[in-house]
Amino acid sequence: MLKIKRIAIDTHPENVALLSRSCAHYRAEDFQALRKIEVVSDGKQILANLIICDDCGMVGPDELGLGEQAFRRLGLPEGETVRIAQAPQPRSLESIRAKINGHTLSRPEIEAIIADITAHRYSPMEIAAFLISSASFSTTAEMLDLTEAMAKVGNKLDWEAPIIVDKHCIGGIPGNRTSMIVVPIVAAHGLPVPKTSSRAITSPAGTADTMEVLAEVNLSITEMRAVVEREKGCLVWGGHVNLSPADDILISVERPLRIDTPEQMVASIISKKLAAGSTHLVIDIPLGPTAKVRSHADAVRLRKMFEYVGDKVGLIIDVVFSDGAQPIGRGIGPVLEARDVMAVLRNEPGAPQDLRDHALLLAGRMLDFDPELRGGSGHARACEILDSGQALGAMERIIKAQGPAKTNHQLGALVEDVCAPTDGVVQGIDCYRLGRIARLAGAPLDKGAGVDLLKKTGDRVTKGEPIYRIYACVAADFQFATKDAAENNGYIIGSA
Repeated sequence: MLKIKRIAIDTHPENVALLSRSCAHYRAEDFQALRKIEVVSDGKQILANLIICDDCGMVGPDELGLGEQAFRRLGLPEGETVRIAQAPQPRSLESIRAKINGHTLSRPEIEAIIADITAHRYSPMEIAAFLISSASFSTTAEMLDLTEAMAKVGNKLDWEAPIIVDKHCIGGIPGNRTSMIVVPIVAAHGLPVPKTSSRAITSPAGTADTMEVLAEVNLSITEMRAVVEREKGCLVWGGHVNLSPADDILISVERPLRIDTPEQMVASIISKKLAAGSTHLVIDIPLGPTAKVRSHADAVRLRKMFEYVGDKVGLIIDVVFSDGAQPIGRGIGPVLEARDVMAVLRNEPGAPQDLRDHALLLAGRMLDFDPELRGGSGHARACEILDSGQALGAMERIIKAQGPAKTNHQLGALVEDVCAPTDGVVQGIDCYRLGRIARLAGAPLDKGAGVDLLKKTGDRVTKGEPIYRIYACVAADFQFATKDAAENNGYIIGSA
């Protein structure tokens, strides 16, 4: 038996265990070639990647060191004794091998894969194999089975209310932070809107990243429920409340590989909404030449996928096609986007009009779910709530209920203006390029990093005039971002 010792290393999302080479109870060499071991004690068990340690000051001969994730998941206090053994290979890996060879997976096969992923039995390489093989081809039945399998694992909220509304944008448009405006509008109206959001996958900021500038987002299920019951709405990170946890693990592998297929997108979004207890959902699909969806035909196909799965799982879905030709708002990056959101909620004269208009459109469609409103009057009600300051009040109460942010995040100190190379009119902005520059600058990990747009499509510019401003917190990131912007600033400037 080995005594567990908590090791202050962050290996998210993987479990890691450290075994001394001079272990008193096991011969370390017998485990050295293994990828994973089982750690077992009193009915509790985890799988962990094993590291052999030669520093007796870190792990003693009678100890097993556990990284932060492994220690928390095992749920035992330091000093408790455990046994270790070779971990058997998950049987569901055979299904992934079959998928790689062109096999269509059955519901039990998909459920077994998701169960093993959630239990951290897969390495990132094995998860990547599943994602890539599924990205090559997936049937409609597989998409539905994946959605339901992901929704079943982890916590599931039940609000005991006939209507629980939510919205989700498929992403790809920098600055499109409408959720932080929509949620307080809908909450102020009185419809429950328990908004669980993801952190950025391939973008410079997700809703959770931006809301974290203003408030705590790492709430427990109990805390989240209390906020919604009191304020009718919340804006929290879905990963912390363990809703569809397999999705968060998949996202951690999707992010570096930049995998975002329609089928996986639909399964990811709807599984999260089902787990959150939503009954009615507005889906925002932006279309644009540099957006995720670039043609009307692709948008219609994606809408049909959402509607098909929604119908099968009992979720009422309203799909909105929106303009994704350029970034929405001015800021790209958490601090800059939070600034824009609060400007809209405060009805400031210089608030981004496109962000305001788009948020009101989506909020109106969500309010149209309310049977007490006359058909099509949701937009007028949303405008009334925003204009009167009720939405701002709701947001301030949500921030207070979740807990104000402990850190006062500021814009990065490293700043450079990117200027127009010629006179003319801005005819287009590359959403992908601007998002890439903001990511290179350090967003979203550095909350104050990003890009502040000074000119939008249709604006006239003169040669040498700043068109946007890059903010960074780290010199290396600043160099990467400014160099990338110098190679291609992402703006198309032509004659009037």
